[in-house]
This record gives sequence, C-alpha cells and structure tokens, in this order.
Amino acid sequence: MDYIQHLRSMVGNEKVIMVVAGAFVFDQDNRVLMQKRSDNGQWGFPGGFMELGESIQDTAIREVYEETGLKLEELELFGIYSGPQYDKKFSNGDQVSLVLVLFTCKQYSDKLVESN
Repeated sequence: MDYIQHLRSMVGNEKVIMVVAGAFVFDQDNRVLMQKRSDNGQWGFPGGFMELGESIQDTAIREVYEETGLKLEELELFGIYSGPQYDKKFSNGDQVSLVLVLFTCKQYSDKLVESN
C-alpha cells in the first residue's frame, strides 16, 4: 500500500496536507513542455505527489520521468505555493491542501514519450 492509500485508509476523504513537486522543462529553443492530462483533458506541467522517504527534488525528477520519459539533471527552484487557493477536492471526494514546489530544468536526457 502506498503512502496516500495508507493515509486515506485512516482519514477517509478529510482534508490533508499533501506536497506536490513538478518542473517547467525547457528545450534548447526555450519552449516549455506541457502535457494533456488523461483524467480531465486539461493542459498542465508534469509533476505529482511526494512519497515517503523522497526529497522534494527526487519527487520532481521521478514524476517528470514517469510522465514524460525525460531524466531531469539540474533543477533550479522556481517557487513554493500554498494557501486556500491551492485546496482541491478530487472527483472521488478526497480533499487536499496542496504545498506546490516548482522547479525549472533545461538539462535532461532520454527521449520524450509523447503518449503515456
């Protein structure tokens, strides 16, 4: 059972604080990578929830790799965001108060997976 499932087994749909990390990934032409989400069809930047035992940088690196196939190298902190405007209620009823940590990255390896 992963951390989120374990936490939800104890608190149900109650609001919990969750940490999210992501990255603005730029190519050599300074274009930023965006992805179309399969769950809601909206465009956004790759990222996701932190797991136990991870650093925030490791979370961004793992999530971007899982979603795009790119291995991020050097990360630079872009910003940290939190507050009521980052509260969210998911379609399954789960409620979260997000702490969002965003990085920028211009150095990466491997090939972009265009459909995941």
